[in-house]
Amino acid sequence: MQSTGDALHADAVRLSNDGRYADAQEVLLRIDLTDAEPNLRSRVLGTLGYVAARLGEPERADILCRDALECEGIDPATYALAAGQLGSIAEQRGRFDEADAWLTRAIDVLDADSPEAANLLVNRCLVRIHRRALPEARADVRTAAAIFRAAGLAVDAAQALHNEGYISLLEGDLVGALRDMARARPVAGAVSPVAAAVGDADRAEALREAGSVREAEELLRSAAEIFAAEGMPQARAETELQLAKSLLVHDADEARRVAADAADRFRALDNAAWAARADGIRVLADLRSGAVTESGGRVSAPDRVLEESDVDAVAAELHRHGFRSDAASVRLSFDLWRARQWMPEGARPVRAARVPPTASLDVRLLAHEVRAVRSAARGELGRARRHAAEGLAELESWRAGFGSIDLHTSTAMHGTGLLGAGLDAAVRSERPDVVFEWSERARHAAAQVVPLRPPPDPALARDLAELRMLRSEGPEWQADPRVRALQERVRERQWVDVAAASARARVSVEEVQAALDHETAMLSYVFSGDRLSVLVLTEAGVQLRPMPGWDEVRRMLPGLRSDLDMAASIRGRMGEVVRRSLDARLARLSALLADDAVAAAGTRRIVLTAPGVLSGIPWTMLPAFRGRVTTLAVSASRWVADREVHPAAAAVVRAGFAVGPRTRRGAEEVAVGAAAWGNARVEAAASVGDAIELAGDVDALHIAAHGRHAADNPLFSGLELGDGTLFGYDVDLMPHVPSLVVLSACEGGRSAVRWGEEAIGMSRVWLHAGARSVIAAPVIVADDDACELLGAVHVALAERQAPAEALAAASARTGIVAPFQVHGAGF
Repeated sequence: MQSTGDALHADAVRLSNDGRYADAQEVLLRIDLTDAEPNLRSRVLGTLGYVAARLGEPERADILCRDALECEGIDPATYALAAGQLGSIAEQRGRFDEADAWLTRAIDVLDADSPEAANLLVNRCLVRIHRRALPEARADVRTAAAIFRAAGLAVDAAQALHNEGYISLLEGDLVGALRDMARARPVAGAVSPVAAAVGDADRAEALREAGSVREAEELLRSAAEIFAAEGMPQARAETELQLAKSLLVHDADEARRVAADAADRFRALDNAAWAARADGIRVLADLRSGAVTESGGRVSAPDRVLEESDVDAVAAELHRHGFRSDAASVRLSFDLWRARQWMPEGARPVRAARVPPTASLDVRLLAHEVRAVRSAARGELGRARRHAAEGLAELESWRAGFGSIDLHTSTAMHGTGLLGAGLDAAVRSERPDVVFEWSERARHAAAQVVPLRPPPDPALARDLAELRMLRSEGPEWQADPRVRALQERVRERQWVDVAAASARARVSVEEVQAALDHETAMLSYVFSGDRLSVLVLTEAGVQLRPMPGWDEVRRMLPGLRSDLDMAASIRGRMGEVVRRSLDARLARLSALLADDAVAAAGTRRIVLTAPGVLSGIPWTMLPAFRGRVTTLAVSASRWVADREVHPAAAAVVRAGFAVGPRTRRGAEEVAVGAAAWGNARVEAAASVGDAIELAGDVDALHIAAHGRHAADNPLFSGLELGDGTLFGYDVDLMPHVPSLVVLSACEGGRSAVRWGEEAIGMSRVWLHAGARSVIAAPVIVADDDACELLGAVHVALAERQAPAEALAAASARTGIVAPFQVHGAGF
């Protein structure tokens, strides 16, 4: 019969497993140990120690667990539990050799197939994760998972699966990590808020590696709040450390503050090992000065002067505690910072920081970047480009299997430093062929993957249908917690399920010139960190031209979109004032960006490629491009490939039209466009299913509907149809798409910039799904203008003109200058 003490201890263990440590401690303190049996006494003391460690009392925890070990007359199983608890406490304090020794001693004592042994195997797995002994960690957690499944312990098995996903993350298998964490989450996270927060903190690291930095930060902040509310300072500080690491990407000042707070919490817990990790992040924040930001600026210098001795001290402390990868990151970042300052390297030679064999991908890429930037600082531009190219090749090898456009573009963040170093060295070489090669490395990275379409997924279809229903409930739909959960599930399922079928090759300058003729030129804009240039390619030659007005362009861009929107929305005398302001802004942008380059090209047709920092410019409205045929290509390589495979005029034979609700002239616009074809298929009140079916049945698809751009997740941008929104995710999973898509929807062609070169929006989603070209506008277009202009476009398309030729002809015929432009291979 179980004693009262045994029953209370069992209750306390359950509370502890649920993350309710304060409640567990309260129950344990109610057990009278005066005349307690030795095994019960030892187990109570050991559990009290474990709980004390979680509540931020490591010294008391250590004493209690050692007292538990010294209880006379305890059996081997009880001894093993106390030893295992000492190992867990040592792991939390960063004493990994000690932790491994205690846990191994405990595991060796217990029955190998017991759940108690499995729990200790999971704890030893965590120690080995910290030590980067990942094969050994995986062996431990797989053994534990098998024991838990055999014993019917579903929650424990799910937690083990989650840990295996975390190991996959550290090994570089991002898709495997996301898959296992997603499978484990419904069971492991349902136990308690603390259990959910533990899982979310790990999952945030995976999201950060996937490029979803701000979403990762939301999860980390929420988890830190839960740990604070539950009185768990160690877990809170560890989460804040990860938050600081994520903030490094875009907010060095905040990263520095959060890391300093985490270091203070670790020191209050007498945890020197983890304090060293937080100090390392603080130093990395200081060393971010000079790095290029998402918007094209550079991170400002810290208030204090960085001394090499300070950096070395932090790196040495990290190395002493076994964080060799972190130490290498600090030393490499200092080398990079020094090279960016164009400072002499000092009297003594600077030894290159060693990269440990178990270093993460980011540290390995950082080593390549350091070599590239230091070579460039010495004027060795060819060597700088070689080092940058080697790093990018390693990155592309990792990204090669990602078929999802969302995942492929977001993970570009890992290569921004290397791309910047390579582009800068290329531009400084003043060799057009080299600059083109590097501009294509930057541009083509997100366009090279041909996705492998997964089979229909009923669960995904249900999730998207529910999202459509929720979105129809009003403008505050995204505030609904169900929406966030569904969005996460849809996105992560697509990340995991959409693989890469093949990759498109990059083309050379000579191959582009071979595709050009006397009427066609290419303008390839190149952004190299703090300067903008343009390559002018014709069949006769290549020129590299600097754009000295880049700073003024950057200042003008934020007001451009509001001018365009107001010009489309306001009529009468005020509309004339707005239009004059817009015309002046467009004329100035044309003078800064295009007039000289277009004149140098001297051709009727222009292929444009542009970096993400120029996303949103309505190129066809700039005076330099009026009267010319223009297409905005994803990359030169993609344009050449599509042009060879699908001749533009021959690609469009049959047209289909879909109309969404509440469009003022949508039905008229479609009727005018359809009349040009004679045999067009029209869905006058189209549902999402109608649009998807129509897309697979025609060569040209025209959708007249309201559109919305979702900057935080562009694949949730969409077009409003009769039964809800046709999301970017719907498009990206279509088995067949038309050659040409016309989006008569405000913001249909708008993109969100991701990590410098990458831009993604509805037009890019259609192109990724297989469309050859998309006609869309990045801003609002007046209904009257859209109706008349696009009707004229269809007249030209039906006459077998290529899409860009048709748009130019329609503009000339109607006199309407609108922000519609052709994306992809418009001719």
